[in-house]
Amino acid sequence: MWEDNLKKIIDEIMYDEEVNLGASKEEIDKLIVEVKEKLGVELPKEYLDIISKVNGIEFNGFILYGVDEYLLENEINQSIYGLVDSNQIWHENEEQKKYLFLGESNISWYVYEYKNKNFIELDNPSGRESNKFNNFYGMFNKLLVDALM
Repeated sequence: MWEDNLKKIIDEIMYDEEVNLGASKEEIDKLIVEVKEKLGVELPKEYLDIISKVNGIEFNGFILYGVDEYLLENEINQSIYGLVDSNQIWHENEEQKKYLFLGESNISWYVYEYKNKNFIELDNPSGRESNKFNNFYGMFNKLLVDALM
């Protein structure tokens, strides 16, 4: 399902721009270590699966965070909003430390709530829950669908 919507976005990208290829195993391993050291948490496996296929994406104002550029070994096609850097910014607000921020848009944050292991879409800027998902794939698909509107 999300694969079809990602393909639609890839097909729609204009001006000869290309989405990023997936992060390599080595880059993902570096991200796992960096997140553990700097944020003190573990990454959801589903998120790691997605970034192994597309290492961050920005389309129509919707962003999926990827492996921070300073951890990359391979060249990228599209600038990346790094997961570690982005979370360090969002975690400056103490209340937001209960979430791992995985992406954003002008109206939403896409997060993982550690305590209850939920994937949630939060209203930006109020921080109120607007959607809850059974898994990251469902949340990522919602991000893609909204980006295609």
